[in-house]
Amino acid sequence: MSTTGLLVAALAVLALLVAYLLGGSGGTPAAQAVIPSQTVEGTGVDPRTLTMTGVGEATAVPDQVTFDLSVRMKQPELDAALDAASLTMTRVRAALEAEGVERKDVQTTGLEMHPVYDYPRYSSPVLTGYRVTQSAAVLVRELRSAGGAVSAAIDAGGNAARVGDIALKIGDPEAALGKARRLAVEEATLKAQEYAEATGEELGAVMTLREVDATSRSAIDDRPLTYEVAAAFRSSADSAPLPLSAGRADLGVTVQVVWELAAEDSR
Repeated sequence: MSTTGLLVAALAVLALLVAYLLGGSGGTPAAQAVIPSQTVEGTGVDPRTLTMTGVGEATAVPDQVTFDLSVRMKQPELDAALDAASLTMTRVRAALEAEGVERKDVQTTGLEMHPVYDYPRYSSPVLTGYRVTQSAAVLVRELRSAGGAVSAAIDAGGNAARVGDIALKIGDPEAALGKARRLAVEEATLKAQEYAEATGEELGAVMTLREVDATSRSAIDDRPLTYEVAAAFRSSADSAPLPLSAGRADLGVTVQVVWELAAEDSR
């Protein structure tokens, strides 16, 4: 073979080798396999999903009342202050029981003892006594008894008694929350169907459902009540108890739902 022939043969072999190397290192093949969709790492959720939130609201009428009760007494000696506060709180508890409040629904929440000083202008502080505060949380299970219970506590405790954080409460909120949950799921489903239809997809099975939030909005005036303030709510003619109105409570639930989108071959 001539030199020219050897050169042509070598060039041909070189061309084949280059083509082989290009094909194995990123050249464009004539056909390419489709990689199946994989789950998102660490979540187990298929990328072909649709996530939507829904909010449901329901209204309930509160049927119970809670309030904070405290008795504050000051005496020259600590033992005397403790005794006076205990006697006053016992009297208040008895008044609450007379209004139908069960003993288990009056729970002690705190006991505080502080020295009280007088501060003369040009001399050292002078100890004048001790102040003791006993606190309790009260639950009135029947709304119609709540006004009488608050008034009775103030009357029994006199100026030593304080009532605050009066709040309406729903005894069984699950019934209203159940309705709110159903409405939240219905809203999320409706929106998901609209988005799926707009994009030419179909909803498949529900993959996950999560309750994001559940809230309740209900309250009345919670300023502290002293004996004088409570008396201002009364009618001097018939000494009516403190009026409390049930009003309404708005319960809201937010849910997040994840659907699997139906596969193309199943549509």
